[in-house]
Amino acid sequence: QVRLLESGGGSVQPGGSLRLSCAISGFTYYDHYLGWFRRAPGKEREGVAALDRSGHILYAGSAKGRFTISDDGGNNLYLQMTSLKPEDTAEYYCAIGKQAGLDPSTYYYWGQGTQVTVSS
Repeated sequence: QVRLLESGGGSVQPGGSLRLSCAISGFTYYDHYLGWFRRAPGKEREGVAALDRSGHILYAGSAKGRFTISDDGGNNLYLQMTSLKPEDTAEYYCAIGKQAGLDPSTYYYWGQGTQVTVSS
């Protein structure tokens, strides 16, 4: 059974940092993409960043320069977020997909999410 479990969310002030983690089990993803997505209240789910094992990395415009996606070569995916803004407030999800890109519809295994709140 494929499981993705996010952790590391929380409440921070604007300008703060958080590191999200995603523990993956039950799946070998050497030829797949791993991605981070988020859903803000009242908005559609959107892609934040994605990578594959060959070193391809994609970032949404809102994440470039502030967020860094990485993995440990094993079963863990990370998202280091810095210079956080109130508009980054959302539920963050990790996911596995076959197609390169940040379109949520191309990802088919999802975690339950972890809440990030950026507020003063």
